[in-house]
Amino acid sequence: MKRSTRQRRAIREVFLEADRPLSPQEVLELARRKVPSLGLATVYRNLKSLQEEGFLVPVALPGEPPRYERAGQAHHHHFLCRVCGRVYELLGCDLGLTHLPPGFLAEAHEVTVYGRCPGCYSQEG
Repeated sequence: MKRSTRQRRAIREVFLEADRPLSPQEVLELARRKVPSLGLATVYRNLKSLQEEGFLVPVALPGEPPRYERAGQAHHHHFLCRVCGRVYELLGCDLGLTHLPPGFLAEAHEVTVYGRCPGCYSQEG
């Protein structure tokens, strides 16, 4: 187990407070509120370490750099705002895979919904 540092605690707290997946840059910005001297290399190092511990999992979206979210969540999908680039969790899954061609066996699926988040949508006025 890695030793706990102020930087590591700040990064962990950011994920405990976040209600959505975060990019490394978002982690840096949020964690700097707690540790102003935090650098991007330290964020990447801790993201890797927190994944190895099983605290974080990567969120892969087509054509996008990875984001990270807390591990152990129930199956869910993601919403990507095309304006601000933030990713949000869509809780649950109503996608029934009952219409597969004969002989096909679904083992997993990923769904990404694209659009505008409330903050970006309301700014269009």
